[in-house]
Amino acid sequence: MTCKPDDATVSAWIGLSRAQRLATAGIEARLKAADLPPLSWYDALWELEKAGECGLRPFELEKALLFEQYNLSRLVDRMTRAGLVDRCVCPDDRRGQTLKISGEGRALRQRMWAVYGPAIAEVIGERLAPGEADQLAALSAKLC
Repeated sequence: MTCKPDDATVSAWIGLSRAQRLATAGIEARLKAADLPPLSWYDALWELEKAGECGLRPFELEKALLFEQYNLSRLVDRMTRAGLVDRCVCPDDRRGQTLKISGEGRALRQRMWAVYGPAIAEVIGERLAPGEADQLAALSAKLC
C-alpha cells in the first residue's frame, strides 16, 4: 500500500496522539501524587473485575489491554505478589490458569477510581463543550 494520508488525516493523527499522551500523563501524575499504582494496574483490575467470578485467561486479559505478553506477565506477577490478583487453575485446561481479582484488588481499584474518575473529568470533560464528549466518543469508536 503506497497511499499517503492527506493533511487533515495527519493533523487528526497528531491531535489524537498528543491528546492521549497529555491526558494519560495528567492522570498518571494524579495517581502518583495519591501514592497509587500506575494506570496499567487500574486497567488490569477493571478488566478482571468486569469478568466476575469466571476471571480471565492471561491471553484474554492481554487482548483486552492490548499489552505485549511479556509486559502482561510482569504486571500480573507484581499484582499477584501484592495480593491483588489470584491465579487459579483453569477448569477447562489444567495446564492453564485463570486470573481473578481479589478482594484487595477490588478495594485498590475503588481507591484508584476515586482519583482517576475526577482526573478524567478534569483533563477531558472540563475542556469540552456540552455534547462534544459524545461526538468525540462516536468519532473515536469509528477507529476501533
